[in-house]
Amino acid sequence: MRLLEHQSKRLLAEFGLSFTTATVVESADAAGDSAATLGGPVVLKAQVPFGGRGKAGAVKVADTPGAARAAAAALLEMTLRGHRVTAVSVEPKVSIRRELYAGAAWDTSAKLPVALLSAAGGVDVESAADVARRTFDPSRGLPAAEGRDMAASLGLSGKIASDLGAILEKLSQAFIACDGITVEINPLAETFDGTLIGLDARVEIDDDAAGRQKERLGALGPIPQGGTGREATPLEIEAQRVDAMDHRGVAGRLVEFDGDLALLIGGGGASLTVFDAIRRHGGHPANYCEVGGNPTEEKVASLTALLLGKPGVRKLAVIMNVVNNTRADVMARGVLMGLEKAGRSAADTIAVFRIPGSWEQEARALMAGAGVTALGREVSLDEAARRAVNHAA
Repeated sequence: MRLLEHQSKRLLAEFGLSFTTATVVESADAAGDSAATLGGPVVLKAQVPFGGRGKAGAVKVADTPGAARAAAAALLEMTLRGHRVTAVSVEPKVSIRRELYAGAAWDTSAKLPVALLSAAGGVDVESAADVARRTFDPSRGLPAAEGRDMAASLGLSGKIASDLGAILEKLSQAFIACDGITVEINPLAETFDGTLIGLDARVEIDDDAAGRQKERLGALGPIPQGGTGREATPLEIEAQRVDAMDHRGVAGRLVEFDGDLALLIGGGGASLTVFDAIRRHGGHPANYCEVGGNPTEEKVASLTALLLGKPGVRKLAVIMNVVNNTRADVMARGVLMGLEKAGRSAADTIAVFRIPGSWEQEARALMAGAGVTALGREVSLDEAARRAVNHAA
């Protein structure tokens, strides 16, 4: 999950990292009032869950409150990558000597987190020739001394090298504590008095850590649904809450669509295969939703009831590949509990139930008792999708 800029700054500030003071507003008048309070030129930035805002015209500078009001009005009318801008940050314009970049990410080759530092920050950091890299122990983070060495390798010395060492140490601690995938400050600005301050921040957190990070994330407000390029719908937000109710398994990574066939489908490639097959056979999915990793009956039940509570949903298809880390009987009991919560009959609502693998016979027996004939591996994913579409017609 990728946080918005103001959420990323707030999260990283908890680890002692410094950023420009920003006010997040949702109207042009509020932007003008904020600019008047700050005094002097301000920068206004659309709050969207992806980068490249400057090149898209979603970052504006205003010298007066009136100009800030007009700039915010223009930003709040924008739609970027399908995401309607509903909030804008207003912060003072900083005079800077140079821009740098500092971050932490995962090095998939080394199978370790890696700290990154560049003396060239900003929108073109990806093309910077000189980037210092150093992997670090995920149990303790990057020591400040090693961060100073990284700065020295880029020709930086003295106070700035010492300050960068401390920043990289704090970033690495934030990366570990927050279950980060990417944590970065870009640009990290050096002002003319030698102070280092973050002008922008980006934090991406592992989806599987949502339960562990529940309290920390809850304090930041609604998190954009990852990968959709738009704001999360109320249904998607509620599904995130369901998934976070228990750390065990995945049941709630959901993207909403306009169809009438609710889907509970296995994660990874199988879920994409099933979703595409549903569409190919003429079905109209109400959602894409990954399930796996042996979620609890309660999570499955809550998610099932949530999906069936969506207006217009008529049928439910439960289709997974052969499972070994998920008990088919637990899924079956959860689905049946969810149907009961939703006041639905299993026989009338379940278009297809196909979960072959661990505890499959027990799942088949549960479904049979509810008037549903469960399918196994003798029926392909594509055929199961076709039957689901036919039953939903």
